[in-house]
Amino acid sequence: MNNYSSSRFEVGVDEAGRGSLAGPVTAAAVILPKNYKNESLDDSKKLSNTKRLELKKIIEDEALDYAVYFVSSNTIDRINILNSTIKAMHGAINKLKIEPEFILVDGNKFLPYKNISHECIIKGDSKYQNIAAASILAKTYRDIYMKKLHKKMPQYSWHENKGYGTSFHIDMINKFGKSEFHRKTFILKKRSQIKLEFNQ
Repeated sequence: MNNYSSSRFEVGVDEAGRGSLAGPVTAAAVILPKNYKNESLDDSKKLSNTKRLELKKIIEDEALDYAVYFVSSNTIDRINILNSTIKAMHGAINKLKIEPEFILVDGNKFLPYKNISHECIIKGDSKYQNIAAASILAKTYRDIYMKKLHKKMPQYSWHENKGYGTSFHIDMINKFGKSEFHRKTFILKKRSQIKLEFNQ
């Protein structure tokens, strides 16, 4: 997993929480040193929580620059999840102290940021170290945030499901109703499992 471009300051960008029923969508942007190598970096979904937290610390210590940005469930309801994801990515890039020369994005959806060239790479978090690092930071920062939300509303077990549509989470929505942190406009793939109308 190497850099995509020849740019000195190439930033990798990825998101976490796009498919969640509750909580923010979170994006991270990471600039690693040129020719940086860490064989442990990979798509965050392939790593254990313990390994992700270990790598989080390494990335924070060794990256030239990194930033994380959250977009709330209320904003997701207002502008939709795709626009919110791009907003989070732009927000993370904008928080960087070093202006990147090239932007490498996981997935296939992105809007230009300023006049900086970019490339979208499907499954980029398995192909490029800077995207892998961004995926790890986005995931770990969001997980930490969801654990804090769990303390406010423990009935949904967000410390375990992180806001995703597990059977238990859906049961608790049916029992307790939507919280202020649920995405009201989300259409569930398994809509028959839930009595609540998320699009009302």
